[in-house]
Amino acid sequence: MTIRTILVDDEKLAIQGLQLRLAAFPDVDVIDTCANGREAIRKIKTEKPDLVFLDIQMPGFDGFSVVKGVMEIDPPLFVFVTAYSEHALKAFEANAVDYLLKPVDPDRLADALDRARTRLAEKRGLEEVEKLKIVLAEVAPDAMPDMEDDGEPAAARFEKLINIKDRGQIFRVDVDSIERIEAAGDYMCIFTGDNSLILRETMKDLERRLDPRVFQRVHRSKIVNLDLVRQVRPHTNGECFLVLQSGAEVKVSRSYRDVVARFVH
Repeated sequence: MTIRTILVDDEKLAIQGLQLRLAAFPDVDVIDTCANGREAIRKIKTEKPDLVFLDIQMPGFDGFSVVKGVMEIDPPLFVFVTAYSEHALKAFEANAVDYLLKPVDPDRLADALDRARTRLAEKRGLEEVEKLKIVLAEVAPDAMPDMEDDGEPAAARFEKLINIKDRGQIFRVDVDSIERIEAAGDYMCIFTGDNSLILRETMKDLERRLDPRVFQRVHRSKIVNLDLVRQVRPHTNGECFLVLQSGAEVKVSRSYRDVVARFVH
């Protein structure tokens, strides 16, 4: 899979430096560069790249204006590149793949590209499903209702109550009340805002029991109930904190930023 990429920055040296770093990734094809926002909007609409590395601070149209300017088409993925960390939260809200600070760190660039590859694979997978539905609607219309309904009862597969044996007692915990889950070896610490319980189970097994539309892993050892997130607070190096309903804060590692980006969009 080749990632057709456009670089947007009003600083020529910044574009040259990014081009040099991206040359280390054989699947990245830099098809064009732009020096301002207006030019970027025009080229994104005509060349339809998969990914755009976009500076935020530019004369005239800034990076966020560029994003707004291409929303009428199927937009590409964006990685914001800037010298200013105060734009991090807005980048999250713009559903950016990642947010890189200048000078761009090679490891952070590699992480951003990994996330872009994942998002592109998901996007292309959905496009193939839609094409298949169109074909089926034409050649086998009677099959379509089954296809549409197949995913609908999925929520019923996930548990509403979890029995937890802790301190010699059995607690029946409403899943919706679980705010966060933290792993400690083969044990899970279940937090419900005003209480905490210990469950002997692996993170992987517990994830299978919870609705992934609500409970998302935001760290190698942490799961959060997205319905109980009240604030996203940016941190350094592309990380952030989720402030939960109880006031507790959970750090989101860079590897799981795409989860938060989809959530706050």
